[in-house]
Amino acid sequence: MTSKQKQLNLKKQMAPYEKSDLKRSIMQLVNTLGPFFLLWFLAFKSLSVSYFLTLGISVIAAGFLVRIFIIFHDCCHHSFFKNRSANKIVGTITGILTVFPYHQWQHDHNVHHATSGNLDKRGTGDIWTLTVKEYQAASLTTRAAYRMYRNPLVMFLLGPIYVFLLKNRFNRKGARKNERTNTYLINAAIVGLYALMCWAIGWEAFLMVQGPIFLISGAAGIWLFYVQHTFEDSYFEEDDKWEYVKAAVEGSSFYKLPKVMQWLTGNIGFHHIHHLSPRVPNYNLEDAHYNTAELKNVPTITLSTSLQSLRFRLWDEDSQNFTGYQAAKKAALSKKQNRAGKAASIKP
Repeated sequence: MTSKQKQLNLKKQMAPYEKSDLKRSIMQLVNTLGPFFLLWFLAFKSLSVSYFLTLGISVIAAGFLVRIFIIFHDCCHHSFFKNRSANKIVGTITGILTVFPYHQWQHDHNVHHATSGNLDKRGTGDIWTLTVKEYQAASLTTRAAYRMYRNPLVMFLLGPIYVFLLKNRFNRKGARKNERTNTYLINAAIVGLYALMCWAIGWEAFLMVQGPIFLISGAAGIWLFYVQHTFEDSYFEEDDKWEYVKAAVEGSSFYKLPKVMQWLTGNIGFHHIHHLSPRVPNYNLEDAHYNTAELKNVPTITLSTSLQSLRFRLWDEDSQNFTGYQAAKKAALSKKQNRAGKAASIKP
């Protein structure tokens, strides 16, 4: 069997797991939305006791908001329900709670799936990534902007504010009417919901509860997206060499999390399965991984080893792995010295 046939066979093996289960989907809505609203109410009530208690409850509530986003995410892939209208309705509602426009994010995320790891098609639905050669050839302004963008404080603290609260509010260029309308609808619903909450409990109390929940869940969401594609021996290729299945299996990590965190993040740590087949609902991802022998040796990272990804800034096309700025600087210096040495050796 050729390499191409093996890849196609691997994708076919996902078919049994692509079927959504209505009972499991409804149960997930109940055990996710119910606790989230209860925790939000308890966080509000705890304001009269201690704000430290409020923050503690907010951390847990933020975990459930991440889980709500995973439901939204599945709805965007039409994998949470068999019925497309049901996915759109639930996706729009969960989009309001997570401040994500359903159709707009669906488009960008589908582009991400179709181009992940493709060096010639970067820029939509992904994290800004430069290769070592691109970084070395870039202007000082571009380098400074890139370093700021990849700074953990900017990416994980300012990132959620910019992407979720600002960027998500505007339609992309060329968006169709239904996409634009959906964005306007979600924007109006968010403004209405927040205004209602401010009227009901006061804007100070609302911000003191919603603020930390939003920031913690937003940072966690960006971290998950970042670490699932930014690990040392990830996969990037030029368009003529790029392969979908290889990009899914080798360019998306298996983020092996503690069971509680795996549950709160909706099994999205099995990211290689998700990229291999986006139609697999989140509650089937784990079974698809452990029941597929060919996936036993996929790139695996843990909670502790994933922290190493903070050092990875640039993709090195020569060594085929992520590296940092210093390594790129040393490589450039070494090449410069080699060229100088060769030039000196050929002088008469």
